[in-house]
Amino acid sequence: MPSQASTKAQSLDATTHANIHDKLARALGIKTAQVNAFVKLYDEGATVPFIARYRKEKTQNLDDAQLRALEKSLNYERDMATRRLKITELLSTQGNLTDELQARIDNATSKLELEDIYLPYRPRRRSPAAKARAAGLDVAAQAILTQEITPIEALADYQAPTSITDDNDNEIEVDFSDVDKQLAGVQAIIIDEWTQALDLLDGLRSGFAKTASIVSSVASEEKREVGEKFKDYFEHSESLTRLPNHRLLAMLRGRQENVLTLKVEGEDAPFVEKIISHFKVDAKAPAERREFLTQAANSLWKDKWRPHIEHRLLTEKRLTAEADAIEVFANNLQHLLMAAPAGRKVILGVDPGIRHGVKMAIVDAQGHVMLDSEDKPVVATVYPFAPDNKMAEAKKIIDELLSTYHVDLVAIGNGTASRETDAMIKEILAANTDLKAKAVIVNESGASVYSASELAGDELADLDVSVRGAVSIARRLQDPLSELVKVDPKAIGVGQYQHDVNQNQLADSLDKVTQDSVNAVGVDVNTASPAILAHIAGLNRNVAQQIVTYRKEHGAFDNREALKNVPRLGAKTFEQAAGFLRIHDGSNPLDATGVHPESYELVDRLLAQTGKALPEVLGNDGVLKTIDTTALAANDDNISVKAIVDELAKPARDPRPEFKTANFREDVNSIKDLEEGMQLEGVVTNVTAFGCFVDVGVHQDGLVHISQMANDFVADPMNRVKPGDIVSVRVISIDEQRGRIGFSMKPESEKPARNTDKKPTRPRSNPAATEGDKRPTKPRGKRPQGRSDKGSKPASHRSNNAPKSSKAEAPSKIGTLGALLQEAGVTKNKK
Repeated sequence: MPSQASTKAQSLDATTHANIHDKLARALGIKTAQVNAFVKLYDEGATVPFIARYRKEKTQNLDDAQLRALEKSLNYERDMATRRLKITELLSTQGNLTDELQARIDNATSKLELEDIYLPYRPRRRSPAAKARAAGLDVAAQAILTQEITPIEALADYQAPTSITDDNDNEIEVDFSDVDKQLAGVQAIIIDEWTQALDLLDGLRSGFAKTASIVSSVASEEKREVGEKFKDYFEHSESLTRLPNHRLLAMLRGRQENVLTLKVEGEDAPFVEKIISHFKVDAKAPAERREFLTQAANSLWKDKWRPHIEHRLLTEKRLTAEADAIEVFANNLQHLLMAAPAGRKVILGVDPGIRHGVKMAIVDAQGHVMLDSEDKPVVATVYPFAPDNKMAEAKKIIDELLSTYHVDLVAIGNGTASRETDAMIKEILAANTDLKAKAVIVNESGASVYSASELAGDELADLDVSVRGAVSIARRLQDPLSELVKVDPKAIGVGQYQHDVNQNQLADSLDKVTQDSVNAVGVDVNTASPAILAHIAGLNRNVAQQIVTYRKEHGAFDNREALKNVPRLGAKTFEQAAGFLRIHDGSNPLDATGVHPESYELVDRLLAQTGKALPEVLGNDGVLKTIDTTALAANDDNISVKAIVDELAKPARDPRPEFKTANFREDVNSIKDLEEGMQLEGVVTNVTAFGCFVDVGVHQDGLVHISQMANDFVADPMNRVKPGDIVSVRVISIDEQRGRIGFSMKPESEKPARNTDKKPTRPRSNPAATEGDKRPTKPRGKRPQGRSDKGSKPASHRSNNAPKSSKAEAPSKIGTLGALLQEAGVTKNKK
């Protein structure tokens, strides 16, 4: 059965394929042979994780990031090529295809550009120009364009019909009975013909883009109060070309919620003059004729081209902003999924709460909910806080749980009452020196979503929904990857404007990030949930469920070969998935490694050189270095012998970092405890285009703006920090009323270092690159930009608009950080 990629490619000829491959090679800085090798494997149904790991020899060591970029670009270029062929065919059928048009189609770089080329030729049977042509007014229009006669003279012999017929011989009533209507019809024909001047349109679009501004205003006075979070855009104007991506998304969200109106402002006169000059209207006497064509030029610009240009410019900016937001989300998700696991520990999961109590559950080293002597789940709910205030009872129950089940770690969710619960647990641990457990704060975003999901119902059917969150929190500490794949990434809250972007593209991007993360680590097929198995290369939800069902019916898999007995798991699926599915304590030690079953025979030949059994060789780097791989490598251009030897040296090595936790200050439990200048340790929870958010244990993440991340120039916050990083921050602003905190990562005592290096070129699609240089251009004769009824912008915006973000700023310049936090579009709810 051909893959979807293969089916998509079948309509393209060999020359088109070759051109696409050459273009991709140049764009990505790799060899055409590498592209060809990838495409062949990809069209045969191979997945990116499989190609990256087990076909390195074929692609000459392209890594998964390069392969993902290649996959995305390949699919886009194939879609472009298919549309090119269709447009060429349509224009040819119409008789409108010229060498110039063909060249434009061939050189188009985006789908928007392709559609712009075809737009003037798109059939519009009921358009004014089409009706006028059908009514015979084209003769008069051509006479006006080619002869020195007035419009009235051109219509002297015209006889108006009362009806016309369309292409399907349907009769359509028309009214060209008087001269004014005839002149309007002639003008519509001329304008329609002028729209085919695509070179002129390109020049006008480019010129308009350079000077245009985007203006936002409050939709109505009634919206001022309900739309307060958008108040920074109630009267705002900014250069369209320099508008940062996240700010555009904020404006578009405001428009979507009917709080804001958006419009593009710019000049008209210079562009009308260019149209007049291009069609030599000024030279066309007599005066009545020149005036008539000038009116046509004005109408062409104001009624057709300017609205079209505005729409395209905004669409291009929106698509760029959405792509950037998706990339930010994907990067954050990848780091979150690849966070360090605590490993096989007995963990007490704690879901803090006040009125509804503190929910708790203990999971064993394998992640299963522990059972007591009566085979009942070890779960409990205590009420140490108001209004119940049963602190002593709560401490006694928790102490008993920690002692009885020899708990190694206590995972405390970071939601409501987190710090109070953390303090209580530490008091218990301090009072009982026999307890060896350590308390750790865990990000619980999305835990409540999982608790109410169908998957949680299947996994924890015997537990109440309210307790399932505690189990999830414990498992997140034990193995973040295995647990987070059970939650919709959008519920985790590490993106910006995730609900405003193209949902199909977002889901596809996040799914690929999850797939790459899961396959990089590998999965124990005898303990894995269907949720994580579904992300293994070659598998899907149905096959993943079949594996789990087969495992329940027949017991644990003893070897990888037994996977072939699973219904719907065919030979191709086995090839793609087997290397990422691990079987521990099975009949073949290789099944617990990343060595693919197709290479087992090769491993036997390697072992023959050593004269040792496999258990003696696994992890024995000294023995492995004595093996001569030259002859074996020469005989097989499909498999990397070096990669196999590396895997044998470090079997099933986990690529995730070592587990460590942040040390929150015990005297800082809420925003009321913060003081400006206070130095704190915290965990990065989210990275955006304009900075990062840090949790210091006060129930509200604070913002480190990009200008406060370092003394040198920061082009992209993701290059400096990632979710899960432990960082040191200094409090520089506190807005207790609105729950907003400003942090700085700059050393307090150091003066900004003079950056003698040349500033990096700022990519157009990188919003972080424009954050420090976004002083808006003020349109002529328009209201002051960035001003509202209540005065100037918040200080946070003023600090943003400083020409150089690398300059040190006084704390007062950060202000309340209101606008930045409102623009963030991130989920701040901890659950």
